[in-house]
Amino acid sequence: MDKKIVTFGEIMLRLSPPGFLRFSQTTQFDVVYGGGEANVAISLANFGLPVCFVTCLPENDLGECALMELRKRGVDTSHIMRGGKRLGIYFLETGAVSRSSKVVYDRAYSSVSEIQTSMINWDKVFEDAAWFHWTGITPAISQSAADVCLEAIKVAKSKNITISTDLNYRSKLWKYKGDRVRIMQELTSYCDIILGNEEDAYKHFGIKPEGLDITTEGEKVKANSFVSVCKQMMIQFPQAKMVITTLRGSLSASHNTWAGILYDGNKVYTSKEYHITHIVDRVGGGDSFMGGLIYGLITYQDDVQKALDFAVAASCLKHTIKGDANLVCISEVEKLMSGDSSGRVVR
Repeated sequence: MDKKIVTFGEIMLRLSPPGFLRFSQTTQFDVVYGGGEANVAISLANFGLPVCFVTCLPENDLGECALMELRKRGVDTSHIMRGGKRLGIYFLETGAVSRSSKVVYDRAYSSVSEIQTSMINWDKVFEDAAWFHWTGITPAISQSAADVCLEAIKVAKSKNITISTDLNYRSKLWKYKGDRVRIMQELTSYCDIILGNEEDAYKHFGIKPEGLDITTEGEKVKANSFVSVCKQMMIQFPQAKMVITTLRGSLSASHNTWAGILYDGNKVYTSKEYHITHIVDRVGGGDSFMGGLIYGLITYQDDVQKALDFAVAASCLKHTIKGDANLVCISEVEKLMSGDSSGRVVR
């Protein structure tokens, strides 16, 4: 692929107690850098596609560290702005068995939250671009971040660039006084590819699957329960060419089922279901799915089923990777797609 993919959002410093320690037990934190759109960019770069990540980073050592992480992974950082007060931070306590993981955000007044329209030359950013990806996290940070996201989307649409979103509802964000439903309705109305789970669809748009309680049904989660969600989304957003949802059955914090469905307005595509029995790190699972899906739709243009299968397999493997980003290679994804989940040593 000659033309690039552009993603826009916030990259943060992630601080986690080692292993499965609780916040109250730890005397140190493991450090990684990550964020929804940055994670997608790293996945795509790792799969060999040209990708540019746009954000705003503070001019201090932490901003430099985030920049170096992106460059190390092969992401184009030439359009990243420098300025603002600070890098956003989030603290992650990793759950196990019946104890859920916990996230504490410390991202108020971050550089991205104070970004303003007209700061970024989107015409320049989108030169030689074929795809633009954003998530529902960015407009949840601040009204100005939502405005810049809309600004980018409108320029991308004017250039006939494919636009994708991961709706990514976050209950601990959306603290400013913006009208979340109105903002997300407008932003999503421009999108060609929409990814979201049942909570995203319900919280943002009041859409929910029929006859399913996700908190109690666990392993009984089935693709057919979510077909109605995809169809309702397509009706509400007629611009969309595809609506996709991931299917996570949470048997425990350490054991999930994982699958996906894709609806293109005519046909429902379903993936196989994976049992992920010893989760290393589930944060970034949806981002790795989106990265795999974008790669699949670009690479297997005439095979939507294969694109979906690649996304599900890639994100299944992400659950074995510590940190936010998916660092598996194409051959590892294809190996799992072929049915080889043995995990045997490769010599």
